[in-house]
Amino acid sequence: MTSQDLLKNRKATTEQALDLFDSLEPVELPFMLGSWKGEGFLTDHPMDGLLESYHWYGKRFESPEDVHPLVFSKRNQDLTSVNPALLGPSLSLAKQGQMPKSAAVGKLFQFLLPLLGTSRSRARLRMTTFRGTPSATMIYDQLPINDVFRRIHADSVLGVMDYKGMPQPFFFILHRSAPFQPQTRIRDLAS
Repeated sequence: MTSQDLLKNRKATTEQALDLFDSLEPVELPFMLGSWKGEGFLTDHPMDGLLESYHWYGKRFESPEDVHPLVFSKRNQDLTSVNPALLGPSLSLAKQGQMPKSAAVGKLFQFLLPLLGTSRSRARLRMTTFRGTPSATMIYDQLPINDVFRRIHADSVLGVMDYKGMPQPFFFILHRSAPFQPQTRIRDLAS
């Protein structure tokens, strides 16, 4: 299967996904600034489909120091940033495949968003070397997670979640939804 086939189907084995990731160009920090809409890239990982079932929107990079790693859609379709530290125990269950992935649980999660939301940045962006190549990496402030990015094309990246203690990497795709504008509020990005 070609790289284009894998990206079109958004599905691969972990080995194929790693080969694809390694074949893509690294990205510099300024490339990542802005808002990004996420979607899954299936590798038979326990977390496949989990974020989508909880109404994950994507990520927002305001500057290398100000990153919102988990942006979700609320019931009214506005967007809100979630503090990943509040999801820590759930993430531990998720990486073992023990979190439910259903529409009902996703709706319940949306009711909890006001309790989990934050306006503060909860990650930062740095260049790190992963699998022998330096590329832009989102580093969570309070969790042992790094998301490393490689360019698919001008407005898309393949991300791999490097979560300490997780034996299999988790993959996702981000599509640029808006370049960063300092006056942009998170609710403006949903439109």
